[in-house]
Amino acid sequence: MPSSVIHNYVYFPETEILRIIYQSGSVYDYLEVPADIFERFRSVQSKGRFLNYVINPKFSFKKIK
Repeated sequence: MPSSVIHNYVYFPETEILRIIYQSGSVYDYLEVPADIFERFRSVQSKGRFLNYVINPKFSFKKIK
């Protein structure tokens, strides 16, 4: 999963939280992300582009770190 923006990610299906760990070290939780959106995110080649065009505009988020 090489990405110039995203270092890693974790999905918590019980709470529908997608946690993104950025290359910068910042950590954000994206809230109420359905499993089907996560599966699409997981399967795309450009995770940064998907995050910017699909997840960021539709889902609330909070900075964790």
